[in-house]
Amino acid sequence: MNWSQELINSSLWLLKAYSITLIIALLAGWALVRFSGWGRQFWRLSGDFFSIRHNPRPTLLLLAILFFTLFGVRMSVLFSQWYNQMYASLQKLDERLFWVAMWSFAVLASVHIVRALTSFYLNQSFTLHWRQWLNERLLSGWLDKQAYFRSQYLETPADNPDQRLQQDVTSFAAMSLSLSMGVIDALVSTIEFTIILWGLSGVLNLFGTEIPRGMVFVVYVYVIIATVFAFKIGRPLIRLNFLNEKLNADYRYSLVRLREYGESVAFYRGEGVEGDKLRSRFSGIIGNAWAIVYRSLKFQGFNFIISQTAAVFPFIIQAQRFFSKQITLGDMVQTAQAFGQLQDNLSFFRSAYDDFAGYRAVLDRLTGFVDAIEQADSLPSPQISTRGDVLTLSALNIQTPQGRILLGDANLTIKPGEPLLIRGRSGSGKTTLLRAIAGLWPYCEGHIIRPEGRSIFLSQKPYLPQGTLRDALYYPSAAEAGDEAAKILALVQLGHLSSRLDENEEWAHILSLGEQQRLAFGRLLLARPQSAFLDEATSAMDEGLEHTMYALVRERLPQTVLISVGHRSTLNSHHAHQLELLGEGRWQLA
Repeated sequence: MNWSQELINSSLWLLKAYSITLIIALLAGWALVRFSGWGRQFWRLSGDFFSIRHNPRPTLLLLAILFFTLFGVRMSVLFSQWYNQMYASLQKLDERLFWVAMWSFAVLASVHIVRALTSFYLNQSFTLHWRQWLNERLLSGWLDKQAYFRSQYLETPADNPDQRLQQDVTSFAAMSLSLSMGVIDALVSTIEFTIILWGLSGVLNLFGTEIPRGMVFVVYVYVIIATVFAFKIGRPLIRLNFLNEKLNADYRYSLVRLREYGESVAFYRGEGVEGDKLRSRFSGIIGNAWAIVYRSLKFQGFNFIISQTAAVFPFIIQAQRFFSKQITLGDMVQTAQAFGQLQDNLSFFRSAYDDFAGYRAVLDRLTGFVDAIEQADSLPSPQISTRGDVLTLSALNIQTPQGRILLGDANLTIKPGEPLLIRGRSGSGKTTLLRAIAGLWPYCEGHIIRPEGRSIFLSQKPYLPQGTLRDALYYPSAAEAGDEAAKILALVQLGHLSSRLDENEEWAHILSLGEQQRLAFGRLLLARPQSAFLDEATSAMDEGLEHTMYALVRERLPQTVLISVGHRSTLNSHHAHQLELLGEGRWQLA
């Protein structure tokens, strides 16, 4: 090879191919976003990531990846020419030309290795940055405005959000890049090897008709027909892949839930029922997996037949020209390679159909997740504001999702030092009223004025985060070093745990429910909020402990607006007022 001339030719080719490909990619991208459902889904998920105004780095990195993808196409062409030169040297028994070809290969292989490694790094770097950005965007949307909680009230909530955030985000970033670069590589390679095959193919005699450059036309017809049949065979894989992701996520969630409620299941001896449910879900996975296997057998079997036939087809077509010495062995080998490369490129969409099917499932799941976030944000909610140091309810109406009235036209004012106890039969809406005041219940209207500053909620079963006991005590604030935590533990009669404050354990499984409730009171004393809402927060304590906990709150937090929900008569002495929910929206204040 004349390396100086080849370097100039390759540089000019890369510049021209890069410019043309970039223009086509931009036009195709615009058309996809404008007219294609796939494109609109993609842009909705990642349009901001590619905004040059926000951050030009992803776009620049993508342009670099595109360059090395085209560089890879050019290397394939150079290798094709090298094979021609090498086999020609063997046919001619030209030792000098053979060793020149070997040195040429060393140069080509070295450049190819550097290009491949650089391309790998750029691809991985781009994918990781994209994955990080998309995870942050979706995670923020899921957490902001409490969509993770409010989405349960949607008519069709997003299933398995954990899978969509972890697995689907990873798949989306990796598959978007690999499939887009695969399309570009296939299209550019198709043009290049069509030119090579056009120069190598001769007249094809087909059923008595002579077709100039006939091999080029044959490969296009061959692949188009194969692709049409492949799409028809592979189309059901889209739905099957979607179901595969959903069924596996459902099964994994059931296993996690069994671990979370393991004690309750064990007390009930519910292993048989849980086992039946788990096996039922797993059988759904296996049934769908077998459907994928059978459909993939048809799809891959068809692809194997097409690809194996294509391996010998160019030799059969060129055999007559070779034996009549119209072409050399190098020409024949290069023809077979060009035909195979062209057939592979034209078959890209057929071969990658199952990848596109999986990608469509990922797109649907992620956009469905975004829909759930937006719908949760659009759910109605009462008008909530903060002012002063009192809690005021003005014309507050609360309903169930089915429209049944729980509380009608409530007008209340709760002052610091005058705790309110909410009572009523089960299902009357006591906890729902607390959720409405916290802004978590969408089926209500009216105006709520909360005290300025922090609010805290203590439930019947407190939430203990992963981490140390100190983390659980200070939650949701950051844990602080010092002796304050140990003093608080002693106050809530958990002093025996002071030496274990910094142990990292699953405290929700170690502490009894009564101990967890006392820890929650310690959390309340540390936080010193302006308002506190206790939903049967002492249900697992005896009356003596209950009295001690409420006495601590009254003594140490005299300026906190306190509202409790409970059934015990022993709570009466700790509250200045009682709100009785009588049903059908009626209520009575005493």
